[in-house]
Amino acid sequence: MNEKKGLVLVYTGNGKGKTTAALGLALRASGHGAKVFMVQFGKNNPKYGEIQAIQKFLPDFTVVQSGKAKVLVRGQLLQEEDIRETRKCFLQGKDALLSEKYSLVIFDEINVAMDYGLLPVEEVLQMLAERPLNVDVVLTGRNAPQEIIDAADMVSEIKEIKHHYSAGVKARKGMEY
Repeated sequence: MNEKKGLVLVYTGNGKGKTTAALGLALRASGHGAKVFMVQFGKNNPKYGEIQAIQKFLPDFTVVQSGKAKVLVRGQLLQEEDIRETRKCFLQGKDALLSEKYSLVIFDEINVAMDYGLLPVEEVLQMLAERPLNVDVVLTGRNAPQEIIDAADMVSEIKEIKHHYSAGVKARKGMEY
């Protein structure tokens, strides 16, 4: 097996921990001197704990959040602005991937963007096919399209067994953000 071959890793499923898994991988890669780039779709809060930690401690880890944080609901009429923001975020990640400046590029919540029709699956598949072969790519989010699963080297499905939200526990600083 070629150690230098970049992998396509997918974290999907309805459980908590997909972004956390990607961030753990990024932390591990950073510890070995890798440069990391992450785009976050539908997330735009510089006060998230992971963003604060990256800025303080990981100078070779770049994060770009989408221009707008908005909870989308499946079946909701898509706004042109949502599609535009998603496209902008995707192109920033794609440019980073193709630049070969980074060892690891993370597309956080991109599966949701594809599932909601904000980004064509075919365009993501084309990007994966064109990527430099020495760069690892992570795609996170619920409902990964089957075509993405088929193209991936590794897929982990995070399954919810029990979640504290169900018991009325609200999102907590340091735990959910």
